[in-house]
Amino acid sequence: MVNLIPKKEKKKMIMGFRLRLVTLFLLTFDFCILIALVVLLPSYFLSVTKNSLANAKLETQKLDPSLASEELAVIEDINKKLDLVENAEKNKFLPSVNVINAILLKKRPDIKITEISYQNDTRGKKIGVTGTAPSREVLLLFRLALESSPAFKSVDLPISNFVKGSNIQFYLNLIPSEK
Repeated sequence: MVNLIPKKEKKKMIMGFRLRLVTLFLLTFDFCILIALVVLLPSYFLSVTKNSLANAKLETQKLDPSLASEELAVIEDINKKLDLVENAEKNKFLPSVNVINAILLKKRPDIKITEISYQNDTRGKKIGVTGTAPSREVLLLFRLALESSPAFKSVDLPISNFVKGSNIQFYLNLIPSEK
């Protein structure tokens, strides 16, 4: 088959075809960009709004000194408690297991101990034991048992503890022996 179209016309047709192809490609690309913008704009506006709200909240918190003072008070309180724990080794009057065991081993089954307290001040170390005893005799036997223990230097049982005949609420002052 013979081509009857002259070469100039043929080149113009090829050039027109290429221009239409490029135009179609650019229109498709523009359409894709338009769809991407429509899809991404709500997310962008949402992000910008959240960012501005967060910045506004941050500014109001910077201006509110009450929150900072409350937080500082909590931090100082925690630091004081940590210092107490760290300095406990330095003070070294930690009620030892030996002292507590000595009290509990000498305790008769019918005596109920409700509290064991510890004091360490300028006058010395002192242990207080509070509880109930069913009778005067049982309380006296408990005191004698504690006095015989080498863990205690002295045992003080006030005479006022013996006023009641039964169900006696007692308080013992114990001074631990230095070991």
